[in-house]
Amino acid sequence: MEQHHVQYGNNTIEFYVVRKNVKNVNLNIKPDTTIIVSAHQKVPVDFIKEFVRKKAPWIVKHVNQFDKVQPEVRREREYISGESFKYLGKQYRLRVRQTDGEEFVKYLRGFLYLYVKDPEHYKKKEKLMQEWFRQRAHVIFYEALDKVYPKLQKYDIPRPNIQIRTMKARWGSCLVDSSAILLNAELIKAPKPCIEYVILHELIHFKYNDHSSNFYEMLYSLMPDWEKRKEILDEEIVREL
Repeated sequence: MEQHHVQYGNNTIEFYVVRKNVKNVNLNIKPDTTIIVSAHQKVPVDFIKEFVRKKAPWIVKHVNQFDKVQPEVRREREYISGESFKYLGKQYRLRVRQTDGEEFVKYLRGFLYLYVKDPEHYKKKEKLMQEWFRQRAHVIFYEALDKVYPKLQKYDIPRPNIQIRTMKARWGSCLVDSSAILLNAELIKAPKPCIEYVILHELIHFKYNDHSSNFYEMLYSLMPDWEKRKEILDEEIVREL
């Protein structure tokens, strides 16, 4: 990657350029505020810098929004009663219960219940909660795929498998060669419409493996409100990453 910077008022915007075989110059701000610009090898650096300058007001606005939520990222989990966890766009309080039987997590009447033999065993509580969220992610993500995929069938796009992984910089990725989409495990914190947007976004990449005008035309036609869904992800859910 090439590192460059441009000046915008009192702000120095540092960014990285990734050379790819793409038609358009694309800009992406990661949740850690790293700015990535992808462009073809033939695109001059001066052109890219001017592109970033034109985007500067938008960049500064979104970087500031990400900065506001960064402190929450560092918050340590305790897995104690009263602690709040986000699930499908809503906050739920945890209730820890001691049990002599099976250890498990369940959702009931607006609360998450954690049944564990030793309420002081942090690692066990952490493992149980993480496994529950991963299991729910598997179920919810496939339900969202079942809902979204029919929109793509007429384009001869194969129905992919879903792989789940915790990622810091993206919500999803299209794995064309293996006919799969990789989804961020943290996406289970987002409302279902946002999950559907991410899945649709990755499905379209099977047809347009870039962010060209054709890609966005297809995205708009299949999900006219995708920008609002993306905004919720970027400005609300990212604080939980």
